[in-house]
Amino acid sequence: MPDRFVRRSAGMILGCAAIVAVAPALAACPVELAVYGDRDNAAGIDFRPATGLATVTNAFRMTLDNGTAFDGMVMWSEGTERPYGTLTYKCPDGDVTGKEMEACTVWQGVIYTADEAGGIDLLPKTGAAPKALIFPDLGPSLRLSTVYGTAGFSRVPWDVFTLKGCQE
Repeated sequence: MPDRFVRRSAGMILGCAAIVAVAPALAACPVELAVYGDRDNAAGIDFRPATGLATVTNAFRMTLDNGTAFDGMVMWSEGTERPYGTLTYKCPDGDVTGKEMEACTVWQGVIYTADEAGGIDLLPKTGAAPKALIFPDLGPSLRLSTVYGTAGFSRVPWDVFTLKGCQE
């Protein structure tokens, strides 16, 4: 009887180990709930489900020091598809003209991702959150914005953001 107990216990332990090994894959954070931060802790990004415009595939909020917050959205371009991101500050609500949108836009560009092996890809519309995001020329663009300095934030983030967690 003790021999059967040992075999049964060993089987249960192996079964539990298999469940634990599979759990992280099943619990992958979806991109629409991902939380990112830059290397200098100057900014954080919280993704949220995209609502409203049918052309917006991803939505996020970037928060910097002094409570400065930017609204971000991603729309995929036509033809050669790319996730084209826009970061805005205090845009007017409602039907916005091109000039009004341009005036409140602080950064725009393609959003890239990076994995642990150094592979580069494009921000996915849905699915598991990438390990890192790359916002080319984000820092210089934010430094040139009217919100930088005494009017808003004082620390400029790095262009690369790593996955920090998942909203519940």
